[in-house]
Amino acid sequence: MAVGTSRPSKSAAELAGKSVGSPAAPSAASAYSAPAGPPLGLGDLGIDPDDLPDGLVVADEAGLVVCFNAAAVRITATSRAQAMGLPLEHVLPLEDLKGRRWWPLTDPYGGLATRVGQPERNLLLPGVREVLVSARYIRETPTGPVRRVVVTLRGTEARRRTERSHAELIATVAHELRSPLTSVKGFTATLLAKWERFTDDQKRLMLETVDADADRVTRLIAELLDISRIDSGRLEVRRQPVDIAAAVSRHIQAQTARGQSPDRFFVRVEQGLPALWADPDKIDQVLGNLLENAVRHGEGTVTIEVAPASGEPGEREAKGTAVTVSDEGPGIPEESMGRVFTRFWRGSKRGGTGLGLYIVKGIVEAHGGTITVGRGPRGGAEFRFILPVGAPAYLG
Repeated sequence: MAVGTSRPSKSAAELAGKSVGSPAAPSAASAYSAPAGPPLGLGDLGIDPDDLPDGLVVADEAGLVVCFNAAAVRITATSRAQAMGLPLEHVLPLEDLKGRRWWPLTDPYGGLATRVGQPERNLLLPGVREVLVSARYIRETPTGPVRRVVVTLRGTEARRRTERSHAELIATVAHELRSPLTSVKGFTATLLAKWERFTDDQKRLMLETVDADADRVTRLIAELLDISRIDSGRLEVRRQPVDIAAAVSRHIQAQTARGQSPDRFFVRVEQGLPALWADPDKIDQVLGNLLENAVRHGEGTVTIEVAPASGEPGEREAKGTAVTVSDEGPGIPEESMGRVFTRFWRGSKRGGTGLGLYIVKGIVEAHGGTITVGRGPRGGAEFRFILPVGAPAYLG
């Protein structure tokens, strides 16, 4: 069934409200006939009520149900035959979270003539099932009698998942901030109170600890900002020519400067790499995260391979650049493979916020690329990301 795409999307209540604005009709079919005039309804747009993702319930001027779509059947566990023609408050015996009956409280037919509806809120159906309910009152004139009550129903699962995700994020941030801030506060308070009692070496050690903890806080804030941009689709990619082999070399040098043996890293760069246009800072972030994970959570030699990524089988021209990072550790259990790139996933208890790989995936996908995880040839974890060939639009 064709649905017009040139108009802004509207909620089920808005679409239904325009289509049932005419006087009361005895059947559900007439509830969707467009009134004479410019506003378009469901029928004009070629939409069947059963195609709507939200539950839609429409009652006529007598309060009797004239429409009960498939989503409403699913959400309420009430069949269409049990709903059609019955009073709205019997079909939807809603209560608020305090146990008060919702229809007597809102009184759509006998309440204030200036009311246009009810905003979305959590209500309960029998069996203590939560649903998100909103309503719109359709009148022929601004303060005339209500001719239709249009109710939309949505399950609460998606909202609960979002709320849980937000709660987990807040809990993680609070936990990660508490430790470094406690350390910073403790050392600075001690230094201020007993400065003269400490040697220069002791003062330096305390200040170095404060500096490291401040870096942890800065890094966490940067991760939170990245997550916010990824989730809202606002992660900006400023493409420039990137020498991926040189970037890998820089990160290995940084690891050896922190005490890792140069022998722990093996780099293989194939010839004929295509020109890579990407955001250098964000590619550094991806490489840094993957190498740090391999060093911290893996074992043995960390292998980094950079090679052209071909397109369809048989094609000679490279379609992008593939970077593979693998180690020789225990690897990632098969049952955890699907959760590696989700928020708060940790491969071990060796520190970290569990946000890094989520951000890595967001950065790679913002470049139009892909990233996968699997088991390396020597049993450890293997991460492989592919960045497509591309250039800024002004060079196209």
